[in-house]
Amino acid sequence: MPKTLKELVKIRRIPFDKEQLARVAKAYEFAKKAHAGQKRKNGVDDYFEHCVETAAILVKMGLGSISTAAALLHDVPEDTSYTMEDVEREFGKDVAFVIDGVTKVGKVRLRENAQEYFLENLRKMFLAMAADIRVVLIKIADRLHNMRTLEYLPEKKRERIARETMEVFVPIANRLGIGEVKGELEDLAFKYLDPENYKKIVKLEDEAFIGRQVYVDRAIKELCEEFKKEKLKVIDVHGRAKHYYSLFVKLQDRDMDITKIHDLSAIRIVLPTVANCYEALGIVHKKYNPLIGRIKDYISLPKPNGYRSIHTTVFGPDGKILEIQIRTERMHDEAEYGIAAHWIYSEKKSWKDFIVGKKKNVDIPEDQLRWITQLREWQRETGGQTDEFWASLKIDFFKNHIFAFTPKGDVIDLPEKATPVDFAYQIHTEVGDRMESAKINGKMVSLGHEIHNGDVVEIATSKESKMPNRDWLKFAKTVQAKSKIKASLRKHGIEVV
Repeated sequence: MPKTLKELVKIRRIPFDKEQLARVAKAYEFAKKAHAGQKRKNGVDDYFEHCVETAAILVKMGLGSISTAAALLHDVPEDTSYTMEDVEREFGKDVAFVIDGVTKVGKVRLRENAQEYFLENLRKMFLAMAADIRVVLIKIADRLHNMRTLEYLPEKKRERIARETMEVFVPIANRLGIGEVKGELEDLAFKYLDPENYKKIVKLEDEAFIGRQVYVDRAIKELCEEFKKEKLKVIDVHGRAKHYYSLFVKLQDRDMDITKIHDLSAIRIVLPTVANCYEALGIVHKKYNPLIGRIKDYISLPKPNGYRSIHTTVFGPDGKILEIQIRTERMHDEAEYGIAAHWIYSEKKSWKDFIVGKKKNVDIPEDQLRWITQLREWQRETGGQTDEFWASLKIDFFKNHIFAFTPKGDVIDLPEKATPVDFAYQIHTEVGDRMESAKINGKMVSLGHEIHNGDVVEIATSKESKMPNRDWLKFAKTVQAKSKIKASLRKHGIEVV
């Protein structure tokens, strides 16, 4: 990882312009001076190295100069003699605003109830996201580097930080679609939370690695020959190593039998265009027979966190099962860095960082931001009560999500086990309040019926003024639906708890 300013800025795929480079260079020197003489917990490494490593994670994601400067300076107001006023005077309001957000999120006191501590920290992280996404991206980068050096802390503290990482930072990284960071955070937390099983998985993986690598290399060679024959331009073809924790979770569901894991051997094919992806899929299936029912097209229907790719499982060389992921270069970056990857593809020559709720300078799809802006509404509706806010996060954000469609083909993003009531209120409050009945795939269903991925849901509404049924609260799953039902009932003089 980088040690010097030159090494740090070199990581960025699209170079900083003159003004941006000057901002980063100034922040680098300022932080270096501010942290002079400070050491990390191992008593050897300079504390400033942590600042550089945190910034490097963000630069690799493609974030801009304000985020990079803020990452370099993120511990200055808390851990040095310089104040926030000093930072604002030297670097301006934008940089200071982000650092102030990072500092506030970090100010969570450990309470008597550990669970309450985790929930409060989680709530603050999500509220910070609703204010400025950069704050949370810096906190995630900060936590990732701290997890990489966790062995220097006392055992009790290691376990607490690892648990917080698994319960707070992993879900947020997942919801933001930062797959590579999420996977590494999970593996590092797994190492300290369940060391016995971690060692077993590492051994299992190491024993299978050499043979699997030879097999994957053979498949890559055969596929590249096919692509060459068909004159298909390919950017990259490489093997994908499975993260230890995700492998452990899968093994638990399969009696710890590694032979039942179909995607243990996997190949990624990166291509220039979407059309190339489908062309590559045809070539792959011509070479290797596909496993029926194992083709997933996340390009046509992306995951709720924005993930796009085609997954297919085939009978590869010698008839062994092999998973293949096909995607464009942009899709690959988005899979690795999630929402942060959109900075890489900004069409602006002068890059500016992105703040939720303000004018966009980075091309991030609105549907990937809608759930973030909902947080502000929920915070207002719940009055800041931790328990209720936590319930909303567990249900609306952490559960696996599904897609359902309106009869016109509009996509509605819902948590698993959502009902037509949730669907209706996701469209609009008035649609929910006036709802009379629902059809799923053309058939009448009860309002408490469970919606499945890909269902077409049709809501019939009353033209007359109507209020929701109190009983809907029993089977509505999303906090959004429940809060809107309660608000409508209260408006009509009906008191609800």
